[in-house]
Amino acid sequence: MLPVMFRNSWFPTVFDDFMNNDVIAHTHVTAPAVNVKESAEAYTMEVAAPGIKKEFCRVHINDDGSLAIAIENKMEHKEEDKKQHYLRREFSFTNYQQNYTLPDDVDRERISARVEDGVLTIELPKLKKEETRVSRQIAIS
Repeated sequence: MLPVMFRNSWFPTVFDDFMNNDVIAHTHVTAPAVNVKESAEAYTMEVAAPGIKKEFCRVHINDDGSLAIAIENKMEHKEEDKKQHYLRREFSFTNYQQNYTLPDDVDRERISARVEDGVLTIELPKLKKEETRVSRQIAIS
């Protein structure tokens, strides 16, 4: 007895209609993953930027007082080896730009950033809180 192949004729059509329409963009663009940590002294942002050099990253405070992060792909188009050619290319690099609203307790003058091991790390130190001690005599009634 031969195995019987059951084919549901509506599923491929519905699936293809859903995935192959003009409403869904045909690009695979994603924003880099961002981690934010908090300690008593600072906030730390970690932005995944694998393969990106520090020359391609910009971090600044914009006119609105927000933290602006830009990662620009400036990959040079290299001449391909004449003996070899790509049958398939999946590496794709895109530009990324995002503004983040900073908490009020961030010391904007001491923000620093570095790129290491494919991670853009931004240190956002907190403002030092001055403890005010008020000493006074309390009247006893």
